[in-house]
Amino acid sequence: MVARTRDTFGRVDILVNNAAIFASVGFTHGAHDQIDVAEWDRMFAVNVRGVWLCCREVIPHMREQGYGKIVNIASGTAWKGTPNMLHYVTSKAAVAGLTRALAREIGTTGIRVNTIAPGYTESEMLLPSVTPEQRTRALHERIIQRAEQPEDLVGTVVFLASPASDFITGQTIHVDGGSVLT
Repeated sequence: MVARTRDTFGRVDILVNNAAIFASVGFTHGAHDQIDVAEWDRMFAVNVRGVWLCCREVIPHMREQGYGKIVNIASGTAWKGTPNMLHYVTSKAAVAGLTRALAREIGTTGIRVNTIAPGYTESEMLLPSVTPEQRTRALHERIIQRAEQPEDLVGTVVFLASPASDFITGQTIHVDGGSVLT
């Protein structure tokens, strides 16, 4: 991926890590002791190891340039402690921790690393798996009581990828209509 980007565009300036196992892939929604070890490992392989591997591959190129932006996508569930999704919630908390540690590790190289933590976002992949009760609960948990759309995240991603955020690193920005207040 990185080689192809460099071959096509000559450099890599921005990485957005947004791949994850969630509703469209399906996973166990149940108590901690109902989660299979293989499912736990798969969740971490995609949601955490995938982020780390992508970062590991772009950092040498960004370091060579003296500049780059990495935006990792976590989830507000990590701050809420959402039950019956222990492996998902824990993996997204790990993404936030990875962001903070990596920002400190490479901060002097000109590379900024930040996280966006969305709330329950209505996407075509999520909607079929959500009950009306879950949707209503999510809407009532936030200050801005409307459905979050994927488009609600775009401005924050663009900001963190732009020079306007050059003095921000190691941070998590919650884009969730006021569901999580930190």
